[in-house]
Amino acid sequence: VQLVESGGGLVQAGGSLRLSCAISGSLYKVNTMGWYRQAPGKQRELVAQIIREDSTKYAGFVEGRFTISRDNAKKTIYLQMYSLKPEDTGVYYCHVNGFTDFNAELLANPQDYWGQGTLVTVSS
Repeated sequence: VQLVESGGGLVQAGGSLRLSCAISGSLYKVNTMGWYRQAPGKQRELVAQIIREDSTKYAGFVEGRFTISRDNAKKTIYLQMYSLKPEDTGVYYCHVNGFTDFNAELLANPQDYWGQGTLVTVSS
């Protein structure tokens, strides 16, 4: 499984961006797919996540400004971001967790896959 992000860039505070994550390859079963971010000097943190088929989870700092979605036909995950703030600046990573096959599921041995990241810079 390979993940390739796109859509990052420089935007003014209050602006919007849409990140995309193109997924190649396949998994026997996907547990979660989502977006993390890492600001300079800080740890990587969860932004938004799709759990199994359609349940979603957002970090508290999202405050209704971001929406995660998926297009199964295009094998792409999106993160629509509105009302961006300077503190949203960071590298945004696409992430998928899942089982490669039935045996892996039996053994409760999921794999994590990460993209290379896309930089989002929000100027004040």
